[in-house]
Amino acid sequence: MLWRKRVTTIASEYPDVELTHMYVDNAAMQLVRNPKQFDTIVTNNIFGDILSDEASMITGSIGMLPSASLGERGPGLFEPIHGSAPDIAGQDKANPLATILSAAMLLKYGLGEEKAARRIETAVLDTLNRGFRTGDIYSEGNKLVGCQEIGQEVVKSIDPKVPIAI
Repeated sequence: MLWRKRVTTIASEYPDVELTHMYVDNAAMQLVRNPKQFDTIVTNNIFGDILSDEASMITGSIGMLPSASLGERGPGLFEPIHGSAPDIAGQDKANPLATILSAAMLLKYGLGEEKAARRIETAVLDTLNRGFRTGDIYSEGNKLVGCQEIGQEVVKSIDPKVPIAI
């Protein structure tokens, strides 16, 4: 109950943000049923790990989602929701987009560099809009590439005209 009380107290400071409490089993069902109702999910680590894996399939792959573990102090921990995938290590098959987007989250939420984060997020979106896909998200009509090439395409898509403070 401490968790719920603390979140409710903090939420009262942001009246324009809607707060809804759910039990984890209902949240899991709602993620499948109506994922667009969620913008942010705040939960403890064990439930967050389960829900983030489930939510990743909405995007088509566990290789697409960044995550953040935040506390009251410090920049936080930013990482992709997927594990290390040792079974494909060194084969140029991994999807690096969740890792790249985790770096964008670090910039935005950990370091306060929103413009730099936006540049990265926009570059990832541009790369996907140009049809580049790793095997886990590939579909007919797109260009199948490996980890290294999609990473290079993201770098090419970073708009140098957007100023950053770093």
